[in-house]
Amino acid sequence: MKMENKLHTLSQIEVDNYKKNGYHLLHKQLLDANNLEALTQIFEEHLAEKGAKLSDELDTPHFRDPRLLKFLLHKDVLELVQDIIGPNIGLFSSHFISKDPHVGRRTPWHEDSSYWKGKFDSFDGIVTIWLAIDDSNLANGCLGVIPGTHINGFSEYEGVDTQSNTFSTEIVKGSFDESKVVWFEIKRGECSLHDARIIHGANANTSSTRRCGYTMRYFNLNKKFTGDPQHLLWHARGENIAGNKLEMF
Repeated sequence: MKMENKLHTLSQIEVDNYKKNGYHLLHKQLLDANNLEALTQIFEEHLAEKGAKLSDELDTPHFRDPRLLKFLLHKDVLELVQDIIGPNIGLFSSHFISKDPHVGRRTPWHEDSSYWKGKFDSFDGIVTIWLAIDDSNLANGCLGVIPGTHINGFSEYEGVDTQSNTFSTEIVKGSFDESKVVWFEIKRGECSLHDARIIHGANANTSSTRRCGYTMRYFNLNKKFTGDPQHLLWHARGENIAGNKLEMF
């Protein structure tokens, strides 16, 4: 039975819809105002210190900055994750993805799981929270998904240029129905959740406003991480069923 004191609790209908469609939009503030502002300031520091990296290349910033673990392992975040993947939770990764005004690159249609082949023994029970640092809308390149495609298995990919795209490959055009896309227009502080296997992407930022999100990625500790042993994983909550090597916070 759901606890009434949980800040974020999904109804059974919402959980069922997530399992069917592979995503959920939370049009509520994920973190309180003070925590959101603190997270934003940390992002601004990373952006200012990025050097030659592009603004969308700030991957695994929590490896370098343990201050981020406060947000990644925040109880309100984990309560939401638990509703989707259960009580045994590991932190897999995070990524600041910022699209600069007018020049922010397109994110090709892809499945996260396709880029993570060899990293897990299975790809169910992996969820990404996409937390909006800025308002995210169609003009500045918000995320979009193709509902229900998380149950289709791996797609075929073809090459694309990396000057205008964030990846070098994309799902073959015409192999899925782009007309079914659901665009995630969310306000600063709101978030979306999506299954690692769902087809998703984002257009380039053609607007005069920045679009930044913080992706927070979690996996059910029933599954085994089989990737690079140097990749750090954190114990978020629950039992480490598969015996993964986990960092403690």
